[in-house]
Amino acid sequence: MIITSAVLNALRTGFATSFQRGFSGEASAYEQIATTVPSTTKSNTYGWLGKWPGMREWIGDRTLRNIQEHGYAVTNKDWESSVEVDRNDIEDDNLGMYSPMFEEAGLSARRHPDELVFGLLKAGHSTLCYDGQNYFDTDHPVAPNVDGTGVAATVSNVQAGAAAPWYLLDVSRSLKPLIFQNRKSAQFTAMDQTTDESVFMRKKYRYGVDARYNCGFGFWQMAFKSSAVLDVANFEAAYAAMRMFKGDGDVLLGVKPTLLVVPPSLRSKANDLVTADRLANGADNPNKGLVKVIDTPWVA
Repeated sequence: MIITSAVLNALRTGFATSFQRGFSGEASAYEQIATTVPSTTKSNTYGWLGKWPGMREWIGDRTLRNIQEHGYAVTNKDWESSVEVDRNDIEDDNLGMYSPMFEEAGLSARRHPDELVFGLLKAGHSTLCYDGQNYFDTDHPVAPNVDGTGVAATVSNVQAGAAAPWYLLDVSRSLKPLIFQNRKSAQFTAMDQTTDESVFMRKKYRYGVDARYNCGFGFWQMAFKSSAVLDVANFEAAYAAMRMFKGDGDVLLGVKPTLLVVPPSLRSKANDLVTADRLANGADNPNKGLVKVIDTPWVA
């Protein structure tokens, strides 16, 4: 095969189609637990997370609450995936091996936000959030007054144990427990000109995808981590604890867990817990349909 501009254009289109087929072939799960926030700068600062908005009786002037300057920021990162195509393979019309590679690259790009977001959830016990505490911690400070003043009490969003961790999340609100900060979505690019340095020096045509984004934590009050055995008693204790979460001023936040995130090893147990009609003793299952289940290897 003689390599012409038309041949290269056709290859680029074909590789891009294979990439898109892989990228579109699977639904993402991260959007169920993370709010996507558009980004136009190097990083975004989320100081407003220091206050949970709430209503109060309007007597006299409005109470204007200053947003606390926690300095919590998420810096965008660059990501890429690349494939090299040898010029000899093009000349010899030996390209059948590349289509699956580009399709797999598309699938990898599609799954990457899942890996980041659920990976951050898994690391929440050792990663700081907006209040300076680890996202999952035993002593999150909550002020006794609605203006954030006074000696803070502490609130825990963890359940101790030695079993495989599982997570309860409230994903019913406009701001979900995590944030996916998107500066630039995945884009397919090519270096396939005969004058490109890699073609001239190494007879390699380069194709790939690049993106720019990162993820961070939202309100810790919307998430709960348990390392206790996943059973009825521990699930109900975690659920009840979240329902009673309060904000500044001892005000109930109305948190209501809607999602149970588990590693694949707990998939069957989690589904039995919230889908079975009856408990082991024959009684009706009070937790049936209470939450949905996601099993993902990224939290294993």
